[in-house]
Amino acid sequence: MENKISKILKMDADLLQERAEMLKAMAHPTRIAMIEMLYEDKELTVTEIHNTLDIEQAVASNHLSILKNKNILRCRRDGKKMLYSIKLDNIHNVIQCMLDN
Repeated sequence: MENKISKILKMDADLLQERAEMLKAMAHPTRIAMIEMLYEDKELTVTEIHNTLDIEQAVASNHLSILKNKNILRCRRDGKKMLYSIKLDNIHNVIQCMLDN
């Protein structure tokens, strides 16, 4: 146990801060739902997300922007559409841990 704690304490402080910021960004019910949707469908537009979650498009865009800025999601342009997908596959594991308990 002490060995694991020692390893954690020796981790780069910047990396730990970055990971804490990622967790904070995910800590919202709408964002958790978005991550789950993207995990299932792999790639979605803002319109598909806001229609499915029954929220305003501006609200969906704001949440997606927060997740993108914390390197949780990526987006790509397809003509006039922006398609969002999960950047880090392991993010879903974090969500599953929270939902399973």
